Amino acid sequence: MRDVEDLLGRLRRYPDVEAANLYAADAADRLILDVAADALADAAATRATVAVIGDGYGALTLGAAAAHDLHGIRVHQDLLTGELALAANARALGLTDRYTAHSLGVGLLRDATVVLLRLPRVLAGLAEIAEDIARYAHPGVQVFAGGRDKYLTKAMNDVLAESFSEVRASRGRQKSRTLLVRGPKPVGAPRFPLHEHIGEYDIDVVAHGAAFSGARLDIGTRFLLEHLRAMKPDARDAVDLGCGTGILAVALAKARPGITVTGTDQSAAAVASATATAAANQVTGQVRVVRDDAMSAAPDNSADLVVCNPPFHVGAAVHTGSAIKMFTQTGRVLRPGGELWTVYNNHLNHRTVVERMVGRTEVMGRNRKFTVTRSVHGLHDPVHR
Repeated sequence: MRDVEDLLGRLRRYPDVEAANLYAADAADRLILDVAADALADAAATRATVAVIGDGYGALTLGAAAAHDLHGIRVHQDLLTGELALAANARALGLTDRYTAHSLGVGLLRDATVVLLRLPRVLAGLAEIAEDIARYAHPGVQVFAGGRDKYLTKAMNDVLAESFSEVRASRGRQKSRTLLVRGPKPVGAPRFPLHEHIGEYDIDVVAHGAAFSGARLDIGTRFLLEHLRAMKPDARDAVDLGCGTGILAVALAKARPGITVTGTDQSAAAVASATATAAANQVTGQVRVVRDDAMSAAPDNSADLVVCNPPFHVGAAVHTGSAIKMFTQTGRVLRPGGELWTVYNNHLNHRTVVERMVGRTEVMGRNRKFTVTRSVHGLHDPVHR
């Protein structure tokens, strides 16, 4: 057995944003591992199946593997950066043979007797996970779900109780808490993905639980869509960066039959949702969706237009690192004269950053909450001395 605390201290977040206030393992990870210790030891002794869902950077997977000499752990991480960080940490620690990566569903959860879960902040995402565990896991499955106190709500207990007969909270520690979940209930037909129709844009939206904003049109994207006609009218190749459910990509494709759009997102739920949204609107010939980290796999000078509603959170922390990463990649991917159209909260100073990373930036719209800007790649205002 290895020193788990030493192992957790050696984990990195890379290729996700790294900063002094961002950690690869936290008190909630440690509490989940401690509360689940007996169940994990029993699973190791009986060679039962352990599944891990929502592991940020490998703390749960690698901590369980090291503490209990577990093999064959099945892991699902929605975010690509989490997958890549887990893989890198496993290589560094010599634990690459201890786990396999899976999509959410039967391959992940079939006959699982122990599930370690970092509670997602999106309740619909938790509902989809809970339904899948109840549907596919072993009838005696024990779920150890945890998170930081400030992000836990009573509604999470209620969502879990829809699929399980027993949901009880553990004693808290270091501003973290776990929910102990047992007794899967019979579940009916899957509720996810959700389907909605946005009448004002005549778009059918398909959304898995973890997709940002679900099947609704969020207010930032709505404001950006008001400027759709002005977005580089002669663009041939466009990118919907951080595409979510694919509403912007589909709106561009429907408005401009000659354009091709790449939707890109690091969330597996978003990619599945956007792919289904494109199919529902019969624009799969114009829209393709890829799982990627901030367009890192896109070729240089390959797009005329990028549209983006960037995040201002990195996991649970308010942090603009992800948006800066997206803007940096946009400057590489846009052709000279290409345009970035983005929407962001008024309190964020994105204009200065995007002007430096992409090019001359002007405000195209502002309301009480959001600002929309257009940046022209390669065009810069002269420096005044």
